[in-house]
Order: sequence, then structure tokens, then C-alpha cells
Amino acid sequence: MPISPSRLTLARKLRAMTLADLSSLTDLSPQTINRCELGHQEPTADSVNRLADALKLPPAFFHRPDVEPLPTATASLRSPSKTSAFRRDAVLAAALIASEIAAWIGARFRLPRANLPTAPANPSAEDIEAMARRIRNEWGLGQRPIPNLIHLLESRGVRIFSLVQEVRDVDAFSVFLRGEPFIFIDTGKTAERQRFDAAHELGHLVLHQGPGRIDGREAERQADRFAAALLMPRGDVLARNLHQADAARLRQASRRWGVSPMALAHRLSELDIITRWRYRTLCPELAESGSHLTAETSQVLEKVFAHLRRSERGVRAIADDLELTPEEFNRHVFGLAAVHLHAVAPAGVAQSSRCAG
Repeated sequence: MPISPSRLTLARKLRAMTLADLSSLTDLSPQTINRCELGHQEPTADSVNRLADALKLPPAFFHRPDVEPLPTATASLRSPSKTSAFRRDAVLAAALIASEIAAWIGARFRLPRANLPTAPANPSAEDIEAMARRIRNEWGLGQRPIPNLIHLLESRGVRIFSLVQEVRDVDAFSVFLRGEPFIFIDTGKTAERQRFDAAHELGHLVLHQGPGRIDGREAERQADRFAAALLMPRGDVLARNLHQADAARLRQASRRWGVSPMALAHRLSELDIITRWRYRTLCPELAESGSHLTAETSQVLEKVFAHLRRSERGVRAIADDLELTPEEFNRHVFGLAAVHLHAVAPAGVAQSSRCAG
């Protein structure tokens, strides 16, 4: 059975390898690998095994159907001009793997459908505040703090996956795939930063889509403003009387909204509750603040894995069907599958085809 050229390219990009890198690991020339990726040459079975070993994927992965690469412009990447092409390619390759995991789950489980609002092109600061208020109102949040942001986003149809190790320096990012919104979280950061990143990426999804979309530093500033307004709503912040708050008070108050003290100080400056001079004065004192939260994780994935664990094939069904190694699969799902992948359900237990998300 011939390989899928696009799968070979996808696997190489997922590992952030050049043709020369892969050549050095397989003893296949860069020219030979390039011809295989272009579909101009069919590798031998031995060559496929060597490529699979170097790329840490099962040989059968390369025989799965072709996959269309994602254009760089479809994803919100932080500082794209400073990110190497190989890192950008690795980000988009990881997104494609996650999208296949999401499609497998979506075909078998009933998941919430997304219906995110869209902001006007190039929104003003007040437009951004209004969009955050609108989402809070539509999602029934009012002015109260958000206890678990990832669970909230998943309940509104956003697909959440973890950012794989090779591309963590790219930071969290978001993308629409087949019309569904995806957010990828860097689990190596503090819990407070992960929450802010998730809110920031939601900002990109609602602020920077369609005609007139902007990118670069201004888009990042807008997404930061949205994240702050979503996590720390103006009315609730004003009610806390933080005008003269010192660093210790800010550390305590920040726990209410599940944000870092630095993020709270910046929000107070944004709302003119403290002056820019006061904000700059507080920054050195707040920079060493530690984390007080437990990192959030995917509730959807936890429920799916718990259901699959009771089935005949278990969680291994996803990795097996997608021809991923257990290690590769686990990297995309917050490490939640590590315990389940080798579990076997009792004999006679059949897999359900549908399950409430």
C-alpha cells in the first residue's frame, strides 16, 4: 500500500525537522525524502520503517489518508515574524493531529456546538470591553469570577488541547478548523498564566476573524485587553476598592479572579484605578509572586476517557484508530490518557456509540 506523501511531510514538520535533519537519522538522502514528500517516489518498506522510527510514529501512520496543510494565516501565533518557519510548521502540524483526535471524539460523542460572537473589524478599547461584557452576559456569568475557564470554554463548544513540547516557545495559540474553534494551552506555565492565555486566545477567536482582520502587536494588545475584561470584569474590580492597594493587597485580591497579581495591577491601570506610575512602581514587587492555583485541564477529555475506559478497546481505541503511539497521543491531551492507555476493560463490555459530552 503506498504511503500518503502529505503524512510524511506532516510528521516531519511535527518534529520541527528539516529534510537534512531527517536524512541524518535515516540514512536516506534529503533528495529522496523530498521526492517521497512530493509523491514522486514511493519509499521501500524498509525506508518507511526507518522514517517511522526517526519520527516516532507507527509505519501505518504514513498510510492514512492525505491531509491538507493549514495555511499559517489561519492561526493566531504570538510574534509570528520572530517565529522560525519550522516552529510555525510544527504548530500547525500539531493542530492537525489534535483536529483528528477531536474529529474522532466528535463522531462518537455528543459535544457542545460553538457559537461565538464576532466583533467589528479593528475594535476600539470600549468595543473590546463591550464584547467581553456581551460574552459574560450571554454565558450567564454576570460580574462574578470564572471558577474554571477551560471547563467554561468547552461548555461553549471550544475544543481545548495541550501544546506539545516542541512548540512551547511559540506560546498558546488558537485556530478555526472545519468551522470549530480550537485553543492550545502551554501546560508548562503557571495556572494563572494558562487561564489568561486561554482568555487571550478566545479574544483572538472573537476579535480577529474575517475581513479586516489584523495581526501583530496591536492584535496581541487587543486580545490581552479582552482577556483582562473577561477574567476581571470592570464592575467587580471597581467594587473591590483597590485604589490605594499595595503589593500584598494585590496578591490577595488577584486570587478572586484566578489571575496573577501583575495582571491585576495592569487591569487597574487600564481602568484608571491606579496611575501608570503606580503600576510601574508595583511591578518589581509583584514580579516574584508565585502561583496559588491548580492548573485547569480538559473536562471533555476526562469524560471521554472515563467512558472509553469502560469499553472493550479502552482509550487505546483513539490512538490505534489514528495510528498514533500512546506517547504521541498523550502529548496532545494534557497527559490525561497516560493511566488509561494500557487499561483493558472487563471482557464482554461493549463500546457505546454515543455519550453526552
